[in-house]
Amino acid sequence: MSVHMQRELERLKKLFLGVSTLVEENLRDSMKSALERDRDLALRVIEKDHEIDRTEVSVEEECLKLLALYQPVANDLRYIIAILKINHDLERVGDLAVNIAERALILCENTPVSRDFGLHEMSARVQRMLARSLDSMLNYDVQLAKDVWLSDDGIDEANRSTVTTIEDEIARDQKDLRALLALIGISRTLERVADHATNISKDVIYMIAGEIVRHRSGYFRGKTDSPPERSPGAPA
Repeated sequence: MSVHMQRELERLKKLFLGVSTLVEENLRDSMKSALERDRDLALRVIEKDHEIDRTEVSVEEECLKLLALYQPVANDLRYIIAILKINHDLERVGDLAVNIAERALILCENTPVSRDFGLHEMSARVQRMLARSLDSMLNYDVQLAKDVWLSDDGIDEANRSTVTTIEDEIARDQKDLRALLALIGISRTLERVADHATNISKDVIYMIAGEIVRHRSGYFRGKTDSPPERSPGAPA
């Protein structure tokens, strides 16, 4: 690898770390604004999304520049493609954080609901999934990517349980209907964030092992479609 390309890859990594940090912070703050009924924080989350969008575009442009100028192969090529794809997932998570913040504004306008219906715990689990999926990429850790992928089923179940419980509450008493519907929306949005974290973990597996596993549900479950694990290698 040329010195120039190495420098460009380092620049790309810094840009990627920047957008990752922004997205994680905005997701955390969006849930805090919802759980604590913090209107000002919700508005800051919405405003900060413009910065996330700008950084996401910068990452994409840097990836395309590297592909055009240096025509990378093997590990370097997979690394750049993985960042391109993960960058898109992060931008979508940023949009979902705005979605949560908008529902937080609804909650601020209504009488506080006495229960959080498990959303605090679900939020912590989803944020941990996202953080671990990004850590698996930065550390070239297949096992961590596997753990993130396998944890998605638990978030799906938590979402179903939360939505069912809130729907039962609505059936009993509709006086807090608007707030309860906002909480259902937040639960479903968290489930979508977990899906994006899972997508990231699958792209990490592609980056390390060169295997496209998006549609291979048996990859880590001992089924016959599981490919042999390859030795991880970071861009040289």
